[in-house]
Amino acid sequence: MLHRHTGRRTVITSTLAATAGALFAGGAAAPAAARPRTAAADGITLRLPAPTGPYRIGVTHLYLADRSRRDPLEPGIPVREVMASVFYPARTVRGCPLAPQMSAGAAADFGADGRRGHPALPAAGVNWAATLTHAHTGAPADAARRRPVLLYSPGGGDPRTMGTSLACELAGHGWVVVTVDHPGDAAEVEFPVAMTGRDIVRPTVLRYDPRTDPGLFRTLIDTRIADLRFVLDQLEVLAAGRNPDAAGRPLPEHLGRALDLRRAGAYGHSAGGTAVTQALYDDRRLAAAADLEGYLDRAPKAPGGEGELYPVARHGTDRPLLLLGTDGFEDRKGLERSWSAVLARSGGRACRRQLGRAAHGVFTDYAALVPQLQAAGLMTAADRVRMVGAADPAVSVPAVRHHLRSFFARHLPVR
Repeated sequence: MLHRHTGRRTVITSTLAATAGALFAGGAAAPAAARPRTAAADGITLRLPAPTGPYRIGVTHLYLADRSRRDPLEPGIPVREVMASVFYPARTVRGCPLAPQMSAGAAADFGADGRRGHPALPAAGVNWAATLTHAHTGAPADAARRRPVLLYSPGGGDPRTMGTSLACELAGHGWVVVTVDHPGDAAEVEFPVAMTGRDIVRPTVLRYDPRTDPGLFRTLIDTRIADLRFVLDQLEVLAAGRNPDAAGRPLPEHLGRALDLRRAGAYGHSAGGTAVTQALYDDRRLAAAADLEGYLDRAPKAPGGEGELYPVARHGTDRPLLLLGTDGFEDRKGLERSWSAVLARSGGRACRRQLGRAAHGVFTDYAALVPQLQAAGLMTAADRVRMVGAADPAVSVPAVRHHLRSFFARHLPVR
């Protein structure tokens, strides 16, 4: 893990080493973190790392329908729908079961088709439906105080569920975290109700890297930004005491009273990083954002060319922005231009950090899951390095968590 100041690096590395043993529930040593649980009849069960915060965590899912927009990726769908999960500090978790990482329908689709975005993932041998989170379904919210809210936008083609570990970590330290799926973009999204033009589980429309198609990339990012702003609108409805769920499903007790939307931020991975950074520029409701290796320019019109910088990169940000990257990102040169631009034009309000021995997927649950797949013989060492880097998850997972917690504790503190 690289930092601008060597003295600080020593302190941070020591801190991470001291906390690494607590990563995985039921085991302390780092080597155990790489071992999957016992194999089930339909494949091994993978584990997510445990959060380190003092709060128990609740989770609920929101089905949100924006009737002012048609779906931009599937013309036959008359309404833009968004699925979101809300992770929050719970008052109690008694009687509330642990939530699975993926719903049954989403897991079945992911197991059959999840390799579309990540070809190195195994075609069989994993029970994707069996992985549990560290959040409890429907637990009553701790509404003793209103808490800052963080939105999460996942990478292109990834579902929101692959951001579960980091969401639980932040919620365990006192933030309310809302992970957002962008249907049609995400690998798969399961809805609670039927809708004209789609199945209950909606697959991605992506068949190739959208950076090679300028028009598609623009549509994807513009759609994500509109989705994030719409989710903020619906969270305001929730904070006002009403239920924004389009299917009218009940919400956990006191959830709306736990939200402080005067203190809202966002973080996103890859295409999600692009979206949250431009959303920070566009929407004054966001007070800070973290871009986890997302380009801040549009896709170039020709291979090897330069894409148009997004407004946030052309003009800079007047609110805090963290740019967090890796030394193993395959297109670091392509990222450099837009990141350098926003750093130069933000008057010190943007900062940049880098993780060592890491690759693009290290910001997601794959950081912990891929080494387990390698240990089970379901993925090669070379594919693991390409996807998440060579760093042990007992080091890489706390490193990512540290940067996000430190940044948001500075700019959107839990009081």
